[in-house]
Amino acid sequence: MKTFDLKIVWTMLGYLLKAAVLMIFIFPFLWMISTSLQTFRETMTFPPTWIPASPQWGNFAEAMQAGPFLTYFRNSVVVTGSIIVLQFLIMIPAAYAFAKYKFPGKTLLFGMILLAFMIPGQVTFIPVYLMMADWGLVKTLLPQIIPFISNAFGIFLLRQYFMQIPEEIIEAARLDNASEFKIIRKIMIPMSKPALATIALFSFVSHWNDYFWPLVMTDSAAVRPLTLGIAMLRETEGISNWHIIMAGNVILVVPILLVYVFCSKHIVKAFVYSGIK
Repeated sequence: MKTFDLKIVWTMLGYLLKAAVLMIFIFPFLWMISTSLQTFRETMTFPPTWIPASPQWGNFAEAMQAGPFLTYFRNSVVVTGSIIVLQFLIMIPAAYAFAKYKFPGKTLLFGMILLAFMIPGQVTFIPVYLMMADWGLVKTLLPQIIPFISNAFGIFLLRQYFMQIPEEIIEAARLDNASEFKIIRKIMIPMSKPALATIALFSFVSHWNDYFWPLVMTDSAAVRPLTLGIAMLRETEGISNWHIIMAGNVILVVPILLVYVFCSKHIVKAFVYSGIK
């Protein structure tokens, strides 16, 4: 077989493999959306129905009325938004110091941050819970926020990005009597928007979808996030009402898709400039 023909065959195989991988990832989303628009009878039929005979948009209203979903949604927004804002306030100066300053113990401190990045939250939840209980915070939203205000992965990624910014630009700003705060605000942050958008997206997805930590740290509907609300929906509606449960899951996923649409174009650029491949 000629070299030209082999190249076409490998190209076609590559496209087929990408299509297969895409279907593996997109299949659960399509199944969730299809089920959320079906009737109870359609969800119980075999073989399964992909296209509902008559889309049941009322499933979403029924899911919203099955519990205090507005309270769950508000809690998720407050917790996730607070975590991202506080992470940025800590992460940006820390990454700037690790990237542009020399000080004793710098390597040790950065190694400790990488070590913290590798420890799963399930390992530390008992002492953290006991500490929050001692502080009297278990019945508030704070136990869902405080343990995550430091983002080890964000510090690592942003440090890599800051290191790519030429020292000459920073020295020129210092010669113009710019303070370190002004250098961060006027130079480092604007030149690092792709990395910041990527970190914000990862953090949003992680904490918006978090189930384990809120399950441990909350004991009432007043402070529970949307993920626990969906789980409660299964308990209240019964295990067979999958059309209502899937409608609730669609409501949970939509904000993630919207954030991804706004941030996706920055992700590849951030990893390329940070030197992570």
